[in-house]
Amino acid sequence: MRLFKFIFFLVFLFVNIHVQAQEPVLNLNKPERESWFTELGFGMFIHWSMDVQLGMVISHSMVGASDDYLERYVNKLPKTFDPQLFDAREWAKAARLAGMKYVVFTTKHHNGFCMYDTKTTDFSIMNTPYGKDITKQVVDAFREEGLAIGLYFSPDDFYFLYKQGTLISRDRKEAVASGNEPLNKYVKEQMRELMTQYGKIDIVFLDGREQYAKTELAKVCWDIDPNVVVTRGAIETPEQETPNKPIPSPWEACYTFGDQWQYRPTNENYKTANDAIRKLIEIRAKGGNFLLNFGPDERGKFPLEQKGGLNEISLWMFINREAFENTVPFKVTNESNIWFLQSKDKNTVYAFILEDSWALGKRKSFTIRSIKATENTEISVLGQNSKVLEYYPGVNPISKVKNTKEGIEISVMRSHRIYNDRKWPNPIVVKLENVELNDE
Repeated sequence: MRLFKFIFFLVFLFVNIHVQAQEPVLNLNKPERESWFTELGFGMFIHWSMDVQLGMVISHSMVGASDDYLERYVNKLPKTFDPQLFDAREWAKAARLAGMKYVVFTTKHHNGFCMYDTKTTDFSIMNTPYGKDITKQVVDAFREEGLAIGLYFSPDDFYFLYKQGTLISRDRKEAVASGNEPLNKYVKEQMRELMTQYGKIDIVFLDGREQYAKTELAKVCWDIDPNVVVTRGAIETPEQETPNKPIPSPWEACYTFGDQWQYRPTNENYKTANDAIRKLIEIRAKGGNFLLNFGPDERGKFPLEQKGGLNEISLWMFINREAFENTVPFKVTNESNIWFLQSKDKNTVYAFILEDSWALGKRKSFTIRSIKATENTEISVLGQNSKVLEYYPGVNPISKVKNTKEGIEISVMRSHRIYNDRKWPNPIVVKLENVELNDE
C-alpha cells in the first residue's frame, strides 16, 4: 500500500510539474478572421536570408560556431549579398497562378538578419551591396496580385546575443526574451516596425523557442491591428507533418519543397508536384491550410526544381481550382484513395481520386459509400467535357453515376490530354452535383 501511495505521489508530482511547465497559448484572433484565414487554404512560404550564399541551413549554423566563424558570418557575408535577379512580381504571379491565396515571408529569421529597412540594427539588407528593402517589394508585389500578406518573424536573435556577448543558444534562459530584457525590448520594437511600415498586414507567423516571446509579440500585433491573424504563436501549425485526424479549430501545416527550408544547391531531396498536390488535398479535406515553402537562391531566383514543381501545381490548379473555391470539409475526409470536399451549400461533392496510374482513354469505376444519387444528380470531371476522346471518334467518354447497395458507383474516363505523351500522374477530380448523404 505504501509503495502504491509513493508511486501515485511521483506520478502526481511529474504531471503537476509538466502542466506548470506548459506555457499557455494566448489567442486573441477574431473568430471571423480565423474563418477568413481558413478559407484562404493554400499559401506560399518563403525562407531567405543572406547565408543562402553558402547553401547552408538558415541561421542555425551560428549555434555552436567558433568565434572566427561568427566574425566572418556577421561581418563578411552581408558584404557579398547582392541578389540582382530578385523580382518579387515574378514570385507573386507564380503564386497566384498556382492557386495560392497568401504569402508568408521571412522578414527576420533566428540569425537576426533583417530583410527589411529597420532602425534597430545595421545587420540588415539595407547594409549590403543590394541595399533595398526586400520585404517592401514582396509586400507590394503580392498585394498587387491580390494575395493576403503574411510576415514571418523570429524573436530568437543570434546576432543580438553575439553583440551582447551572450553565448548563442536556443534553450538557455539568457538566450530568450523572457530571460533577456534588452532582447525583449529589441524584438518588440522590430515587431512594431513591421506592423506599421507596410500597410495592412493580414497574417503574422511568430517562430522561436518560447511561447512567452510569441505571446508578447502577438499582443504587440493585436494592439496595432486587432484584425491581424496570428498563426504560429496562437493556433496549431504542425511542421513537416499532417495530423491523422482533423483538428477542430483553425490550423496550418507547413512543409518544405525539399528537405531544407532555405535553398540548398546540393544534397537536396525535392518533393514531386504530385507529392505537394496530394498533401494539399489531404490537408484541405481535414480543414487545415497548406503553407508550402520555397527557397530562392543567392541571386533571388527560385531554383529550377522548385520552379518546375510550382509550374506543375499551377497546371493542376488551372484544371481543378473550382474544387477549392467556396468549399468545406465533407463529413468524412476520405474513402481509401478518394478524398472529399463539399460546397458550402452541401449540394455538391468533389471527389479527388488519387490513382497512381491512369492512361488517357481508360475508363475506371469507383464506389463511394458516403453519398447517394438523386434523380437530379449530375456528374462531371473537372477540366474536361467528357464528350470526345481525341483521335477516337467512336469512343464515348461520358461520365456515369448510379446508386448501388453500397452507395453510388461512378464511372469516368480520363479523356483530357494534358501532356504530349498522354500521361498525367496527378489526381482527377469528379464533381457530383445534387447528391445526398447516405445515412444507411
